[in-house]
Amino acid sequence: MYKIIYSSQAQRDAKKANKSSLKNNIQKIIEIIQKNPYQNPLPYEKLLGDLSGTYSRRINIQHRLIYQIYEKEKIVKIIRMWTHYE
Repeated sequence: MYKIIYSSQAQRDAKKANKSSLKNNIQKIIEIIQKNPYQNPLPYEKLLGDLSGTYSRRINIQHRLIYQIYEKEKIVKIIRMWTHYE
């Protein structure tokens, strides 16, 4: 099991998510990445550019959950869990 930590941005995003219909989808993704952040199904994508070294999973067509894996420490840091298009 990986420990889940949240960036300050992810904490702000969680407030929006809790008020939306996406709360269950987000919780499902967090449960999956807590067990194994590389697990498929629910495909993930390794990001490039400014977000190099992070991974993304779709919550829905607009929103993504962006996270970083610290393998040695067995930590997954959730960076964003709302739209990255804002």
